[in-house]
Amino acid sequence: MNLLAAELMQQIKQRPRRNRKSAGIRAMVRETQLGVEHLVYPMFVQEGETDEPIETLPGCMRWSVAGIAEECRRLYGDLGIGCVDLFGVVPGEKKSADGAEAWNEQGVVPRAIRAIKQAVPRMVVMTDVALDPYSSFGQDGIVRELEDGEIEVLNDETVEALVKQGLCHARAGADILSPSDMMDGRIGALREALDEEGLTDVSLLSYTAKYASAFYGPFRGALGSAPKKGDKKGYQMDPGNAREALREAELDAAEGADMLMVKPGGYYLDVVAKMREHTHLPLAVYQVSGEYAMIKAAAAAGWLDERAVTMESLLSIRRAGADMILTYAAPQAARWLREEKGV
Repeated sequence: MNLLAAELMQQIKQRPRRNRKSAGIRAMVRETQLGVEHLVYPMFVQEGETDEPIETLPGCMRWSVAGIAEECRRLYGDLGIGCVDLFGVVPGEKKSADGAEAWNEQGVVPRAIRAIKQAVPRMVVMTDVALDPYSSFGQDGIVRELEDGEIEVLNDETVEALVKQGLCHARAGADILSPSDMMDGRIGALREALDEEGLTDVSLLSYTAKYASAFYGPFRGALGSAPKKGDKKGYQMDPGNAREALREAELDAAEGADMLMVKPGGYYLDVVAKMREHTHLPLAVYQVSGEYAMIKAAAAAGWLDERAVTMESLLSIRRAGADMILTYAAPQAARWLREEKGV
């Protein structure tokens, strides 16, 4: 050892690398943990008896009612995934201006809820509450056409429709309703309607800060819910705003939300961190279709290590403050987590 190295050794008292010197020590001092219990798997269910792959979301399927029940049995029993979020794929002939199929008691989502609960009683079933899959306009609410050819999404009329949809799902056995519409006052209206009907145990996970993002494309392709006219900037949040998310969080909490959400995930971690500091409610983050599809595409091209990047992306969302993560990578991530534990 030369003189310079010897002098440096005596000067350095704090050596953070000591806490990184072995896998065992790194595990002991790791600040953020990712487990399968943090994962929620968004799933698509359609009419008919066919299960078909989704081209825009590699590895994901549009399931039949029977197929989704059997898949949930595998997810819960083999992978330990305890919660799924259901989205209904609605054929064009069942779409309408008022989205009335959304509260059809024999619709595809209520039937799927009942089938999953019969197959896997302990599986937590969350459902999307919004009108866009059911709307002939592809909008999240009731639409009024204006004389100049533009459209207006009506807030209060939409809230009335969302209450019907939410009650329909809750009666079918949903554990958590997750309104993704971004209408003002819908959390309070849903909470009041659920309580009046005695459905006090049904939770509300509000899409508190859902941004008007460009990352939803693959999802809209999977669901067939792209806007036919106009956009969603009149009700989804401006990507440039962060303080507004805290205002939405305060309103949702006051109206009776049990959990809050930020969507998208990876590109809005600053909002996630602000929200985590601002609320004591459980916080969900949605790693959306565009984020998932980019990783898949880059991995398929050989540019990224899919496993490493996926797990790093999910860990970063947890580090920012998420209690749960909705991700299309949930089955893969669950499998990788089990492999890490030698299960």
